[in-house]
Amino acid sequence: MKTLLVALATTLLTAGLGTPARAATTDPAPAVPCAGTAAGTGTRAAALPAIKVWMAGDSTMMNASTCPIGWGSQFPSYLTTDATVQNSAVGGRSIQTWLYEGNVTSVKNAAGECTLSSTAYSTRWSAMLNATTGMKSGDYLIVQFGINDGDSACPRHVGTARFQQLLGVMAAAAKARGAKPIFVTPVAAITCSGSTAVGNRGFVTETKNAATANGVPVIDLHARSVALYNQLKLCPNNGDYTQGAVGAFFCNDHTHFEAAGAKQIAALIATALREQSIPLAAYLA
Repeated sequence: MKTLLVALATTLLTAGLGTPARAATTDPAPAVPCAGTAAGTGTRAAALPAIKVWMAGDSTMMNASTCPIGWGSQFPSYLTTDATVQNSAVGGRSIQTWLYEGNVTSVKNAAGECTLSSTAYSTRWSAMLNATTGMKSGDYLIVQFGINDGDSACPRHVGTARFQQLLGVMAAAAKARGAKPIFVTPVAAITCSGSTAVGNRGFVTETKNAATANGVPVIDLHARSVALYNQLKLCPNNGDYTQGAVGAFFCNDHTHFEAAGAKQIAALIATALREQSIPLAAYLA
């Protein structure tokens, strides 16, 4: 039943809003030249060098064909063919369990952090670090964590200082290889206060602080997603995520996305790249 309801609601949800990146905001388009054209001339510029966009995150970013569908799976449609995407986001991961898969114990140390049985990196991060096939000059690394990190129990628990430290580790590794990191604050779930969608994630300030400390651009997806939910009037909601506009956007929960929702979240990222003049915008279709 939800499939039929979602199909109908998705049609209504996207009608007039669209899914291209430029349609995801009512703000005037910033003066950033379209990909492949010389600024101010309308003539085709020299071809951009081929790059890879590497992605690290949790279920709200991961590739999937059915719920939950992460926004990272929809992001390639906003890029030109000069950019390919390696989405290594994995559901249920904190930044530490993503980096040290299988090596984060259930025991906390005196500082309240989950201890490591080994400092060996996960295969996914090791692949990004590979000198031959991993990140290279001109590539980008997009990192979004902070949803699972607030778990009070190990292995997912990460304290605020440790969270920022690990973001710094990832940024430094990317930069050392000539790649450009971009931090993203955790996308919001749908939480209503009456008829208004409100923020509900931790680690937003910590992500911004780590970006400042490491000289990394940050996209505040948390704030942008809350603004989108209000634009779409997804509140008030009675907690039924199986029908209507909310059912078209979210899975049967308040956190994960149907394809239509993931597509619009990816559009927020594309819009932010343009509005903030982040160089990856040159590769937007």
